[in-house]
Amino acid sequence: MSERSERADGPGDVADVTGGGERVREPAGENRAAADVTGEGGRTRLHADARAVLGEWAAPTPEEELLRKEFLAHLHAHRDGMYRECVPGHLTATTAVLSHDGERVLLTLHGKAKMWFPMGGHCEPGDLSLEGVALREATEESGIPGIRLLPGPLALDRHRVWCHPPFSHHLDVEYGAVASAGAEAVISEESLDLRWFPVDEIPDPTDEATRRLVRRACEVLRSGG
Repeated sequence: MSERSERADGPGDVADVTGGGERVREPAGENRAAADVTGEGGRTRLHADARAVLGEWAAPTPEEELLRKEFLAHLHAHRDGMYRECVPGHLTATTAVLSHDGERVLLTLHGKAKMWFPMGGHCEPGDLSLEGVALREATEESGIPGIRLLPGPLALDRHRVWCHPPFSHHLDVEYGAVASAGAEAVISEESLDLRWFPVDEIPDPTDEATRRLVRRACEVLRSGG
């Protein structure tokens, strides 16, 4: 487990909504579909997708195999385990965005941690898959449209954060992605800085999880991913 300050947060805790003793009228047509995606139906689909992804993933190290099993046990124990509201910990997604030629990686200087990290953050209502979370976070935090996600996940990491004092944990599922040629990044309000770096010159302060993810993303891209 790595000790890492909290990465970019989502908009806040997600609350379960119940009808209590009253009968709740169901939305019809397109409204029903939208409600299903952002409500309990969407939460169930995201939870199921994460279980399937982790269940099929071949961990590249013994340490990550232990994490894979831990993440699955967490999901089995916590119906809300994909979301920030889950106090013991919750799954998050991180994406290392590479340039089209794989020579550079885009990193954000995190506003709270004051460290260089890839794009990443919490699951949100409307997310239906881990890949979708990874791609959404990469797009939102980089400002780059048309990012292509590489086959993954590429790594798992567990780190302590402060979503719920005194602390909680991010159970991080990590991906790689590629930006199109000539892509221009646009800094978000969550970041102090946003820059491209040569993949073999990742700056300090950062962490080993970041360096590992960038290495693996480069390997996948160079192998034709």
